[in-house]
Amino acid sequence: MPVDGIGQVSSAPIQSANNAISQEEFVKLFLAQLNYQDPLEPLNNREFLAQLAQFSSLEQSRQINDNILGVMAMQASTQGLSLLGKNVEVDTGGGQSFSGVVEAVHYNAGQPELTVKSSTGSFVDKISLSQIKVIQK
Repeated sequence: MPVDGIGQVSSAPIQSANNAISQEEFVKLFLAQLNYQDPLEPLNNREFLAQLAQFSSLEQSRQINDNILGVMAMQASTQGLSLLGKNVEVDTGGGQSFSGVVEAVHYNAGQPELTVKSSTGSFVDKISLSQIKVIQK
């Protein structure tokens, strides 16, 4: 027996909603669930423990992320300080570069910015670590 289609299948991509919720939203939802649960059918222990485990996992993931961001900031700081007194080649964009010695390290929003004294004797400020092409001894 043949079956006829009742509608066309759309090839348009389906956009899913962002399933990530914040920690505060999770706690509010969890507390609302506890407040409005049916007293004759309380929340299943397994469901309750699973939700607590998810909450704990979410908190640990947030803490790990914060720690990684802190380590990255320290690494950038240390990398900037380690360049003091070193000869570097700086990419100025457009295929241009110059050589010089790192004379100072300043921090702008936690990111190191170098001051380089070029081989011509001029000082160039606000050099980011990503602009350093070559580090010489």
